Parts: sequence; C-alpha cells; structure tokens
Amino acid sequence: MLDGPMTTDVPATHRRPRSLQEVLRWGQRSGDTDSFLREFLDEFYLEPDADARAAMLADEPPLVAYERGNAYLAAVAEHLALRHHLPIPEWTQAKCRFLKRPYYPCGLESLKATLLVESPPAFRRRLIFVGADPLRRPRRERAGIGL
Repeated sequence: MLDGPMTTDVPATHRRPRSLQEVLRWGQRSGDTDSFLREFLDEFYLEPDADARAAMLADEPPLVAYERGNAYLAAVAEHLALRHHLPIPEWTQAKCRFLKRPYYPCGLESLKATLLVESPPAFRRRLIFVGADPLRRPRRERAGIGL
C-alpha cells in the first residue's frame, strides 16, 4: 500500500494507476487507456490488502462520450469485486454503465457463440461479450491471487 494518502496528481511516468479514475484520466491524456488499465490490473493483483483493493475500485471514473467505455469500466470494477470478494462499488450499477446493444470487442463473428457462454456475469449483464478471463495478467498468477 502507498505511504500516506493516495495522490492523483503524480505523473503517470512515476507510478502505476491505483484507481480506475486514474486509468481513465491518464489514458485520456495519453490516448492509451488500455495500457493504463493493464498497469492498474498489475497493481490490483499485487496489492495484498483487501481493503486497499476495494479502495482501488471505489471511486467512480468520470463518464466519457462513448457508452462502451462507461460500461466496460463498470464491468471491470464489478468483476474484480466479485472475484476477490470485495464490495461491489455502487457507481457500477448506474444505468449509464450498461449498454443497450450487445458488444463483441473481438469483432469475429465466428466467436460470438463462445463469448455468449464464456463472458463473466459482470460483462454479460452489460451486454459486453468477452472471453472467460478478460482481465488476465501474468502478475496475477505470480501473486497467486484470483486463480
């Protein structure tokens, strides 16, 4: 856990994001939210304290213009909370965090049936259809959590 209060104004080059708010903010600045999400997941999986992991999910990221991004971050937070027996952040349940039409990020028509079955509940209920383990990171296995 970080020493002292969590700061959100530290440049992204000095540490990894420790909240989904930082993922979005730093990602918007750099134009690469996906990289910051992967870095966040590494931090989350390596954090040994459950309360600290819950805090990493608690603060609502700002809404963006594209509804898929809003729904995806909510699915990430809910999925991590469920998988690690943490409280589900209330912000993830807002209507604006759900899609109205199905979304298949892979874009391959041949995979749709598989993704319908494999998608974890937090993604599926938002109509986001992904693989069975959409947030897999090598550090998770090394840390031995969430397996």
